[in-house]
Amino acid sequence: MKKKLLSVVLAASMIASLAGCSGSDAGSSASTDQTPQTQAADNNDAAPAETSASTDTPAAADTDAASVTLKWAIWDKESTSYWQALADAYQKVAPNVTIEMVDLGSTDYMTVLATELSGDGSDFDVVTIKDVPGYATLVQKNAIMSLDDYISADGIDLSKYAGTTDQITVNGSLYELPFRNDFWVVFYNKDLFDEKGVDYPTNDMTFDQYDALAKEMTDTTFGSQIYGTHYHTWRSAVQLFSVLDGKHTILDGEYEFMKPYYEMVLNQEKDGVCRKYTDLKAEGLHYSAAFSGGDVAMMNMGSWFIATMLSNLESGEYDSSLCGNWGMVKYPHADGVEPGSTLGTITGLSVTSVTDTPDEAWAFVKWVSGEEGAAVMAETGNFPAIMTDEAMDIITGLSGFPTDDASKEALTVSNLYLEVPYAENVSEINSALDSYHGSIMSGEMSIDDGIAAMNEAVQAIINP
Repeated sequence: MKKKLLSVVLAASMIASLAGCSGSDAGSSASTDQTPQTQAADNNDAAPAETSASTDTPAAADTDAASVTLKWAIWDKESTSYWQALADAYQKVAPNVTIEMVDLGSTDYMTVLATELSGDGSDFDVVTIKDVPGYATLVQKNAIMSLDDYISADGIDLSKYAGTTDQITVNGSLYELPFRNDFWVVFYNKDLFDEKGVDYPTNDMTFDQYDALAKEMTDTTFGSQIYGTHYHTWRSAVQLFSVLDGKHTILDGEYEFMKPYYEMVLNQEKDGVCRKYTDLKAEGLHYSAAFSGGDVAMMNMGSWFIATMLSNLESGEYDSSLCGNWGMVKYPHADGVEPGSTLGTITGLSVTSVTDTPDEAWAFVKWVSGEEGAAVMAETGNFPAIMTDEAMDIITGLSGFPTDDASKEALTVSNLYLEVPYAENVSEINSALDSYHGSIMSGEMSIDDGIAAMNEAVQAIINP
């Protein structure tokens, strides 16, 4: 009953939050130019719920301890359910601690935060890290402290974070712990597969199998066209297929390894298997509108779209006869790569260098980023950085979540590679790759010329 109630509350609140959130994917009028990392961080679409973690006591909690107030930097408090839910749950288990949230807004949050922490009067104790470029800036400014000693002393098992902490380690030190994680899966329309008599996609698809399945599902007949797959205009929807082998990242500076994936997608465009990049840019068609229209068989997209599907089907904004019978599978993979390898974005917490209460700030960071905080995140309809069995049961038990085993299994990640791993100059690299991705996909440059331009631009950034 609690899970059913949660989904109803989730649906109701998301209708309102999607209307006002800058990261909304609520319709075709939404921006198509956000990065996936920004989309994931801003797409906070769930309502508060009673948490099951309220009786668990963090190791640092002490009811006889002196009262402490922790000032916590966040964004979009009113439209993001988990901020208050996390604060309330923690204050129940650490009654001497008061969590004071300061909403810096989602627009340019990391820039505003860096400015705040540069001032002489900064008194933040805990700050939320929205993206890796912003994290890099705070580390370089010595605005946040290394958590290494705390992690070692408390025996934190970093393997529970699916490899993400390795990718944000700076010169051997870790300055944040993730508490939220969004990762990419393949959504598919079961009705379209059933109508054509084609087997559903699986959790163990190679790229060759995925490409063949997309072509098999395609119907180019005018008036009854079905697209076998769909790619949003973000470069990550194409480029980041190439980093799933764990051998490459967007920081490499040599990008020939991306060529096979550009060839696959552009050939699919030519054959009518997917919509054209240029059409999507011209029309401003949002991925949510494309999938909910009922003419897309498969779509690679982040796990944040799950909550959107549940709420919009519940509210009737999406026509259930077009997209109501949906499922998910894991990302396709190259030959020899472990199934369940996928791309991800994280949201983390850091302790500031100026806090007067670092021990108490760390205790809060550890709790939010641990299994107790994971349960709170799941009960607000969001994916925690640590996917426990309890969190998995909560999410898959939401009303409207697909009941097939494959969809549930799709949430099990074996290797999570960050879309944007840490580097001092990651913002500049990101910008260069974005620019030439658009040039390749629009036909302004050939694949070879576009990749050569990427190589030259990024090498100039890496080796000025």
